[in-house]
Amino acid sequence: MVVHQHRWRRGRAGEAVLAVCVAMSVAALGGCGAASGTGTGAAADDRPPGDPVAAVRGAADALTATGSARARTAMEMATGGTVVTIRGEGGVDFKKRMGQLLVMLPADVTGKPEHRPITELLVPGALYMKNRGAGVPDDKWVRLDTAALSDGNLVTGGATDPLAAVELLRGAREVTYVGRTEVAGTPVRHYRGTTDIGRAAQSASPGVKGALEAAAKGFSKDSVPFDAYLDDEGRLRKVRHRFSYVKNGVIDVSSTTLLYGFGTPVTVVLPASGDIYAGKIAD
Repeated sequence: MVVHQHRWRRGRAGEAVLAVCVAMSVAALGGCGAASGTGTGAAADDRPPGDPVAAVRGAADALTATGSARARTAMEMATGGTVVTIRGEGGVDFKKRMGQLLVMLPADVTGKPEHRPITELLVPGALYMKNRGAGVPDDKWVRLDTAALSDGNLVTGGATDPLAAVELLRGAREVTYVGRTEVAGTPVRHYRGTTDIGRAAQSASPGVKGALEAAAKGFSKDSVPFDAYLDDEGRLRKVRHRFSYVKNGVIDVSSTTLLYGFGTPVTVVLPASGDIYAGKIAD
């Protein structure tokens, strides 16, 4: 069976949206031991610094203060025994609210490449895609209004926009501190909970607010489970969100964003208007 990109209607918005997904292996998580017999040292360090909800909600502001970072994304969609996987890599400027990803679509079941990598530009209110396929000329870009997408580009691009993934945590609630561990060799604190898309949209930064408001309307449920990993400076190092849809059965989506290389410059050059495809995009 050849695995293709899919479009489906979902949620209250009910428009067709490209459903692409990914599975990505990230660095193994290693636990940190705690000293025994005392209330100080490693055991004391294992305690969360303050309120877990406040720590997770503050991750977006911590990244804005940092400026920029490299990013790896992963998305996995499972339905009817079929799993579609997509990987992405690039950089994000959290101050300018811009980013660029190279999204690698999966090969088909014979091992033959299904698509060339898609270049995605992430800017406030829009997603630009090159090598989109589906009838779009190779030298043209596709521009999508993220506020018009029923998922706010949490799924459409084959990678949850790292900016949106972080801003989603502003709606965190019922957060539990799991403990100390590591992500890619960096000591982090692991938090688990749920976030509310509508609540996140209310407090999101202007560049992401419209997209999250669309997602709050388009998803059948506002509540999204997550696992978040913050370093000792409060910066998000890794987050995994789990989305769920009902479309001829349950569609489970796991989206992971990994951030590293903080301070790495990120340059995003938007295409000229003449390079943007104006025709109809095939499903």
